[in-house]
Amino acid sequence: MRIAHVTATFPPYYGGTGNVCFHNARVLASLGHDVAVFTAEAAGSIDDPAGVTVHRLKPIVQVGNAPVLPQLLRLHRFDLVHLHFPFYTGAEFVSLARLPYVVTYHQDVKLAGLLGFGTRIHGRTFGNVVLRRAARVCPTSLDYFEHSAYSDFLERSSDAIVELPNGVDTRVFQPGPIDTAMRARYGIPPDVCLALFVGAQDRAHYFKGVPTLLRAVARQPKMHLVLAGDGDLRADFERLSTELGITDRVVFVGRVDGATLPSLYRAADVLVLPSETRGEAFGMVLLEAMASGRPVVASDLPGVRSVVSHGADGLLTEAGNVDALVETLGTFQRMSRAERLRLGEAGRCKVEARYDWEQIGRKLEALYFDVLAEQEWRHAS
Repeated sequence: MRIAHVTATFPPYYGGTGNVCFHNARVLASLGHDVAVFTAEAAGSIDDPAGVTVHRLKPIVQVGNAPVLPQLLRLHRFDLVHLHFPFYTGAEFVSLARLPYVVTYHQDVKLAGLLGFGTRIHGRTFGNVVLRRAARVCPTSLDYFEHSAYSDFLERSSDAIVELPNGVDTRVFQPGPIDTAMRARYGIPPDVCLALFVGAQDRAHYFKGVPTLLRAVARQPKMHLVLAGDGDLRADFERLSTELGITDRVVFVGRVDGATLPSLYRAADVLVLPSETRGEAFGMVLLEAMASGRPVVASDLPGVRSVVSHGADGLLTEAGNVDALVETLGTFQRMSRAERLRLGEAGRCKVEARYDWEQIGRKLEALYFDVLAEQEWRHAS
């Protein structure tokens, strides 16, 4: 098959949507398909997935993570297009390309003020059209989609809705003992309880809940925290940690490259994802931590709670509630080493069974074949 993936963001920009696209394309290319990715230019450099042609297009204008790329009208040489949604303006170009396409529905966009009003209007108009024309709509979890802005599609188009979760490379992220060398690199004592946050720290990811996490750690004097990621909000978060008086227990390490990230997970005792809105739909970092044999603490949000089984492979806490997060982190710290190990082992077993990128790629390949077979049947009849 000749397959085009279309996404607003893609590595080297750090974000979940682009990471999903990267691995979808990588696995499909490894299965022998002709795969191309169409995305916007981004600062930095990274090795593209083997066998995949990445077209980084210059937008005629861009607002945040919404680049206008009229070049997407030229997708006619492909058999099928895979759109990663939301992609303002890009989605409209895909729907006009007169090719069969499938959509991964990653998340609702939650913005305040005029931008929020604009995204709601867009969803009721163009967004509805884009999803209605899709051959398949693939939410990362049905739990999230049931609470999303497009939940009515479950009733109107249930045959076209296929759950397609995000995944993890279980060969890269593997369990191991506490990585004391990585701790030493950042000045973390070997015997403290270390929490880890991994995520972009920019305005597009305001919902990640970093201020809530910092305030909770301030009330857990025996816990240390490492925050991996970067963005235009990082300086604000660093100032908050200073105001809270916890700079001796909190380390901002900036963006971490792919080669270092597995060791960083193994340096931690627990991964914390304290997101506060449905801007967080899944939480790929949860899978990376679980694949590394580390327990997780995450907000009890639609989609996120489909990944974490409370008390079995992690702990869920009320979103945006500092008191609740303080209590949950305290519960984790009171666990014995055996209890923590049990959570980590259960998480590893779960990702091997349900979230490995290779099996997700094969499922996606089968979905594409079904879509193209339907197209042939319609043309023949």
